[in-house]
Amino acid sequence: MKWLFSPPSLDDFLRLLRAWKFWLLFSILGALLGVGAYYAFPPDYRAQATVVVDFNIEESWTYGADRDVYYYLERESRKLVEVAWADETVAAVAEEMGDITVAELRNERLHLSQPQDGGWHFYADDADSARAEKMVVLWAESFVENAREGATNATALKALTTSIENGIVEFASVEAELARLEAGSSGITSYVEVSLSQKESLPITRTNSLGEYLAFGAAAMLFLATLWVLFTGKMNG
Repeated sequence: MKWLFSPPSLDDFLRLLRAWKFWLLFSILGALLGVGAYYAFPPDYRAQATVVVDFNIEESWTYGADRDVYYYLERESRKLVEVAWADETVAAVAEEMGDITVAELRNERLHLSQPQDGGWHFYADDADSARAEKMVVLWAESFVENAREGATNATALKALTTSIENGIVEFASVEAELARLEAGSSGITSYVEVSLSQKESLPITRTNSLGEYLAFGAAAMLFLATLWVLFTGKMNG
């Protein structure tokens, strides 16, 4: 068994080089197996919807150094990410779909990719392309609705706070309303604007491409071929 733990030698590398035809054969076989696996067990469809998010920096950011704008955008973006994954947002999708749970949506079906300010891409995976499209549209619409509601509550909260500071109303008389608006705003800035820019004829692809299956199959069989050449040569030696 010493051959199993011995370091590679020059003979090992020469043996591998001489077996290039064997490598090529296994690579082609692996690629064919990858293609077969792709069509026999196709990956889920992935639908994409886009929501445009505008933080209106020119209005909302009026103090501090310019470099602090990036920290501001990151903080506000995180708040909106929380809205996207909030119980109320995801539960609306689960309720409409009827046969899927919130946990399954969060952990398996829904994905979010977004810049700080601009187009946020919402993705949904399903074995049926129509269901994937419906799912992602529901999610994006629910996000837009809840984000707008949060911004509306933030605007009302700001106005009410200003009224209290100016002595127009007393804090005690609006304490409950303040608490409701604060909870309903989710900490979102009142300047944010969101709009659903894509909800029809959405881009739909597979979660994994045919090329990925082909490359993985070829690489896997090439690795096995390498082990075969090395170990059989060692054992025979």
